[in-house]
Amino acid sequence: MCEKNSSLSQDGRMEIRIDKLSEVPVRQQLAEQIIYLIATEKLKPGEVLPSVREFARRLKIHRNTVSQAYRDLKRRSWLVARRGSRVVVRAPDTQRGATDSSDLDDLINATIRIAREHGYTLQMLRERVMDRLLAQAPDRILVVEEEPGLRSLLKEEIRALHYWPVEGCALRDLATDPGLAIGALPVAASYAIERLDATVPKRMPPMPLAFGTAAEQLALIKSLRHASMLAVVSVSEVFLKTARSFWLRPLVNATRCASFAFRSTIRAH
Repeated sequence: MCEKNSSLSQDGRMEIRIDKLSEVPVRQQLAEQIIYLIATEKLKPGEVLPSVREFARRLKIHRNTVSQAYRDLKRRSWLVARRGSRVVVRAPDTQRGATDSSDLDDLINATIRIAREHGYTLQMLRERVMDRLLAQAPDRILVVEEEPGLRSLLKEEIRALHYWPVEGCALRDLATDPGLAIGALPVAASYAIERLDATVPKRMPPMPLAFGTAAEQLALIKSLRHASMLAVVSVSEVFLKTARSFWLRPLVNATRCASFAFRSTIRAH
């Protein structure tokens, strides 16, 4: 007659009870009780578990059941196989959640778990991570400009001159989310530096951008020998307003241009 229940006790630490009449499969009962013993530190890291045959004999269950439970726990990173077919409890620094995966979420989860195990709060972890991130050298350029069109122009001109990645945002976006400046070298037009300086970390002061006078382009226009129509096309409304204000009257007076046309385009560079 088959026994309904079986148990294993080892020095009062490793107590496992199997109910063969339970709706829960025996394999799952065994696996979950081993996890409980590890979580409560009754099974220590590096401790060797009984062999499949020995476990099956003591609990009076089939060897395949023990083998399946061990295989499941190794897959879930609770146990690890050692030389000689022995199975041991995985060490804390590689246990559940810390994997060899290069996925960033896995690395973050492992960091949070290890910090908690050492008694650090999430707030302490956040502050220290922020300090370390802000102390790192920048790995990209952040163009801060309110007007989207001008921001696009600045980004493209900087990309043509620098190998760093270039991103952009409005000052109001940076004020709402200061984290946008982490790891970035902020740059802005000279007229916006004072406001930007109050927003970004002191360790990474913003760099002012100096606009050119477009003297070369203006000289080409002035050298035209025949009446011509000139068109100024830009994604930036600010640039068009500047062109209208500073270029139109002086150039019409100094050249033989019949007329100027100013047009904006929604196509981003």
